[in-house]
Amino acid sequence: MKPLQHARYINFATWRKNGNEVRTPVWFAANNENTLYCFSAANAGKVKRLRHSNRSRIATCDARGGNPGDWVDSRAYLVSDTQEINLAYRLLRHKYGLQLAITNLFSWLSGRINNREVIRIELGSMNEE
Repeated sequence: MKPLQHARYINFATWRKNGNEVRTPVWFAANNENTLYCFSAANAGKVKRLRHSNRSRIATCDARGGNPGDWVDSRAYLVSDTQEINLAYRLLRHKYGLQLAITNLFSWLSGRINNREVIRIELGSMNEE
């Protein structure tokens, strides 16, 4: 796997109830070598799928999800703790800077800034909860 600290995007795969995998390229920030954070619209398919199962996997990729690196199994969880949400956004702001600030501005202008879910991805974690 391309080292995560040099990657701008990961392909985040989750599973539908029927067993079909769905891959989505996302921005992410690492808290440590085993814990990543990303965010998504609260009504996005990946969020709905995570409410059903925390099974996931990731691979480094380009902005469109192409050229995936090696896949790594993971578990993903929707974050509800305010302190952890703040940590995730702090890490994302540090990594993406102006790019995230512009995204946040447009989200605020469109009224979607408060309609997000933060997702914690734990690499190599195979115990379903």
